[in-house]
Amino acid sequence: MHVHLIGVAGTGMSALAALLVEAGHRVSGSDTAFDPPVGPYLEGLGIQCLEGWQSSNLAANPDLVVVGNVCRRDNPEAQEAMTRGLPTVSMPGALAEHVLSRRKPLVVAGTHGKTTTATLLAYLLQQAGTDAGFFIGGIPLNFERSSRLGREGAPFVIEGDEYDSAFFEKVPKFWRYRPAAAILTSIEYDHVDIFPDADAYVSAFRKFVALLPKDGWLFAWAGDPLVREVASAAPCKVRFYALDGDECGDIQPMWLGMLAPGGAMDLFGGGSLCGRANLPLVGRHNARNTVAALAMASEAAGAPLDRLIAALPGFRGTKRRQELVGITNGVHVYDDFAHHPTAVKETLAGFKERARGKLIAVFEPRSATASRRLHQEAYPAAFGPADVCILAPVGRSEIAAEEKLDTHAIAEAITNRGDQARACASVEEAVDAAAAAAKPGDTIVVMSNGRFEDAPDRILLALLQR
Repeated sequence: MHVHLIGVAGTGMSALAALLVEAGHRVSGSDTAFDPPVGPYLEGLGIQCLEGWQSSNLAANPDLVVVGNVCRRDNPEAQEAMTRGLPTVSMPGALAEHVLSRRKPLVVAGTHGKTTTATLLAYLLQQAGTDAGFFIGGIPLNFERSSRLGREGAPFVIEGDEYDSAFFEKVPKFWRYRPAAAILTSIEYDHVDIFPDADAYVSAFRKFVALLPKDGWLFAWAGDPLVREVASAAPCKVRFYALDGDECGDIQPMWLGMLAPGGAMDLFGGGSLCGRANLPLVGRHNARNTVAALAMASEAAGAPLDRLIAALPGFRGTKRRQELVGITNGVHVYDDFAHHPTAVKETLAGFKERARGKLIAVFEPRSATASRRLHQEAYPAAFGPADVCILAPVGRSEIAAEEKLDTHAIAEAITNRGDQARACASVEEAVDAAAAAAKPGDTIVVMSNGRFEDAPDRILLALLQR
């Protein structure tokens, strides 16, 4: 079968393209650019890469056209496909029909922690000897690529994104993922460009959980009241998980982690000690993610728990999630995807636990949610773990001034409580400020859900030239 992907250079679409090639299909794809590393990667898979969106890219009459959610209704290729009646589907639709229908989908959902938890789960199942497949919205550092087909009938780990599917399918992606089991890490209002209010956002998760079969599994974080509420209506077996110290209401977690000295955690299942795990990532949020992944891998996928725990130290994480970019003049520079205030706070708190010198946070508000004033009052507290906070300008110029996040007000609030903060007029100013503030032994954490104009590398260069 010849499959053509419109918007093939995106993270999810390129991962789907790799799965289709692995399944034996002929694949072509179009996009506005094929910059490294994605361009050479796709070409290396034998995918025909067509630069630019134009109707002539469909001259070969593909058997299936997959439309990525980057495409607008006026995309010439999407219009051509529909006008000619070519079979056309969204990315989640293609995954559901051609991949997930033949496998056991293990879906990792939630506002925070999806990518890291899904990557860890896929890694653990591989180490346990299962022939599991995976589809991850990031670049896993333990694998050569972000997707793998795996064996038919085997577990298939997929990151459950609640964002919409395509311009003709304005529903959350994870509604199409046929979950046999799911993890629900958290629910906190996000994606304000898609969901008009918090109720609409929570409703997306309610419907997702309702899709679980009666013989399925749901692993839910007991420390989130909304997760507890949504999980209570699940039609399947529910296993709550938590860390010692989490406020869990009336829930007694089935799976519990108790943090121990030296980056370790004692894991309890059903009240019994299962073993001591050496945590591969910093922070309480990542400890919770680890509990969730261990629980699902052992119960829903049947992998030996002792083997899973033994594999943890080898986990390298995901690109742009606590990723060490480099060390210059004794300063460690990390890149992280955090942008929601909760994720920012948890990320910085994790680094603070192990930082030897000052912790310097460099933040670019770029996502649809972070760029707006929805969480204006939450950001000053979110930067609480940092010794120095440097704020770059809002990364979306199209947002009206009255809606745009006020970075100067955030910096002022942080300064008023006695900490150091600076709102910068440009990315260049933010890079220079970070390098100027750092001394040997300090840690710089750069946070954005976009490229941030390569700020981590530019900070390393500025440190070298200082």
